[in-house]
Amino acid sequence: MTETETLFAPASGFGRAAVAVIRISGPAARDVLTALGAALPPPRRLSLRTLRDPVDGAELDRALVAWFPGPETYSGEDMVELHLHGGQAVRMGVLTALAGLPGCRAAGPGAFTRRAVLNGRLDLAEAEAVADLIDAETEGQRRQALRQLDGALSRQVAAWRMQAIDGLAAAEAALDFSDEGDVDEAGLDAGLVQRATALRDEIAAALRDGRRGERLRDGFTVVLAGAPNAGKSTLLNALSRREVAIVSEIPGTTRDAIEVRLDLGGLPVILVDTAGLRETAEPVEAAGIRRARARIDAADLVLVLVPPGEDPPDLGRSGTSYRTVLTKTDLIAGSLQPFPEAALAVSARTGLGLDALLDAVQAAAESGLGQGDALITRARHRAALEACVGHLDRLLAGAGGLPELAAEDLRLAVRSLGEVAGHVGVEDVLDRLFAGFCIGK
Repeated sequence: MTETETLFAPASGFGRAAVAVIRISGPAARDVLTALGAALPPPRRLSLRTLRDPVDGAELDRALVAWFPGPETYSGEDMVELHLHGGQAVRMGVLTALAGLPGCRAAGPGAFTRRAVLNGRLDLAEAEAVADLIDAETEGQRRQALRQLDGALSRQVAAWRMQAIDGLAAAEAALDFSDEGDVDEAGLDAGLVQRATALRDEIAAALRDGRRGERLRDGFTVVLAGAPNAGKSTLLNALSRREVAIVSEIPGTTRDAIEVRLDLGGLPVILVDTAGLRETAEPVEAAGIRRARARIDAADLVLVLVPPGEDPPDLGRSGTSYRTVLTKTDLIAGSLQPFPEAALAVSARTGLGLDALLDAVQAAAESGLGQGDALITRARHRAALEACVGHLDRLLAGAGGLPELAAEDLRLAVRSLGEVAGHVGVEDVLDRLFAGFCIGK
């Protein structure tokens, strides 16, 4: 991408709609609007304009047009938004006309947000929050993304980075100006060690959060496990209130994991139906069972489904938290058979116990995701902060060693903190991040 190019892309979904928005951003945005036959409207006001094909002057649409002069825009450069009638022919006619203009090209995924980062309108952590906000499916995810977009992580990391820079400045001064009277010769000893220890402990405390930020982004995973015909697929359909999985009396019908996303109390819960656990020589079913055991090992919670008169299946050495669920209770005449007090009794056919089961899953999700707002929401953030702690640990371990090594450890700690917001070494990170954005953002 070059800064001289002007980008355009749909900023609304495809398909028939009342309004379709096309976003244009770049140095020629004003000229593009003029080329479409529209007079420049007052800044930041929607104005009715007739758009025409630059080639033959044919009318394309009567649209509302907004003009946003830079740099006070989302991307930090001149922008235009075209609010068209939402038909496919109208949208494609305008996009085709834009593609024919010199200096214009269709934007790739995340191109507008990438320019916002390059132009200093957003840092990298805030740009990631934009993607999280677009992908948010629950209230909890929305709140977390808005906090990050507001700079919660960026501000904290910036404060840590300034502390590390102050320490680095003291270390460099002690090295370069040790003969000056106003330079603390003990800067690499007691004073610096104390500051580095406090910084290291503060970052380490933030890392001890149970990864609740990442788990809230990805969802709390609940696996339905049990023997064949234990009622897993039937329960999945009942909890999701739609026919997601095939239900059959033939054992081994479910071969691969089937996922359903639920919103429980604003928390994202991923419900996973898996293959029935049993010994089998059939290769395809055996592969499904191996995948089921892998999902069980990686789950946040396992619901072990047990039909009346059967024993719970062997989950192996899995250390995953689990709850026993007695299924098909509508088939039991009279009182229930003796069963562990912690078990939940349900009937997917009659609905008995389903609300209690969902309440139990929600409680587990609330406990697993922790209380309070998460600071770290992505594995990239965590890796950079862990690297910073590692550099500070090395500094503290060699506090009595060469001052040059201490300064280098601090320099690397500053660099690691800078990677969170995108201050250093971010080209590869940018490529990976914005490839996952939608077109037009």
